[in-house]
Amino acid sequence: MSSSLTGKLKAFVFGSPNGTNVYQNLETADVPVTTAECRSCADPCDQDHDDFSSRMDIDMDSDMLGSVKPYRRQVVISTGKTDWENDVTKAEGTLAAFLKTANSSSSTPKKPKSTNDPLPSGLFSHTEAKKLAILNGSHRSLSHDESEETVIVLPDFMVVSGVPRTLAGAEVLWKAALDPTIDRAGATTRTDNLSTWVLPYSCLILLCSHKRRDKRCAIAAPILEKTFHQYLEREGWEVHTDLYDLTSEPSLESQASSATEKEQLIETHLKSLHAERRALILKNSHIGGHKFAGNCIIYTPRGAGVWYGRVTPHEVESIVKHTIIGGQVLPTILRGGVDLPCRGKKTLYDW
Repeated sequence: MSSSLTGKLKAFVFGSPNGTNVYQNLETADVPVTTAECRSCADPCDQDHDDFSSRMDIDMDSDMLGSVKPYRRQVVISTGKTDWENDVTKAEGTLAAFLKTANSSSSTPKKPKSTNDPLPSGLFSHTEAKKLAILNGSHRSLSHDESEETVIVLPDFMVVSGVPRTLAGAEVLWKAALDPTIDRAGATTRTDNLSTWVLPYSCLILLCSHKRRDKRCAIAAPILEKTFHQYLEREGWEVHTDLYDLTSEPSLESQASSATEKEQLIETHLKSLHAERRALILKNSHIGGHKFAGNCIIYTPRGAGVWYGRVTPHEVESIVKHTIIGGQVLPTILRGGVDLPCRGKKTLYDW
């Protein structure tokens, strides 16, 4: 990013006589935000970062904030791959396709009327949205049955395993964990064989790598994965690029006998995760906005999801320090986000 462009972007974000003060708007909406630089190195770079942006056409002119479409839940389905069919929900015989059918055939409640002040463009509360966002992920299934998938449910920060790769399996998953009428603890009464756990990480980092949708993300994702890995380990964090085997640990179903007990167990676990300093990095299918590659979503155990765009290795150190560790949003690279306001709190990890 050139110095002149950086200056213009700062003026837009932090305010100028003729600009909109994005930082102030975010702060007013109770989003934990920082004025820290999003780029950690000099311009031109003096740290030998692999700047892939010089090798592809990235939209540096359009406003990114507001480019995220609201969703109630986002699911990431195990595939063990880093590239997929152009539209994963149209690939016959996949859980993504079956889940789209199950979602379409389910009755969706009307969007509730918001009782909060309007949020800045691109920011939304998942409880006031209806859409189910369906992604494929690079993680492998935890099930020993090759016909079953493991699904990460967001922003709930939950893992559901043993989901049959069938329409019936998609319908079971919907009724157990995705129906808008139920909270993160899932359905009160269940007769299925699904197993659920809290996602056992301090944060989840999703990197779009969908080459058959847009090769720019396929170029960016592996480089960003490597760079996030380096900077997180430098900070003393443990980094995984696949979901570790949870089947050796007791599921929530085996530990809780009531919905109330299950919800308390989930919350206790979620509150303890940030201190563990462990990150999961996964590659995922199309999320939109590929012209802003690299695209990165960061989820925290509290349920906040931060969408960043135009991310290169130059920005990773700042993202690690300020967002992943510090729980604060960098407005200059923000595309939008889910459940970012934290009224009375200082970080995205505070409860």
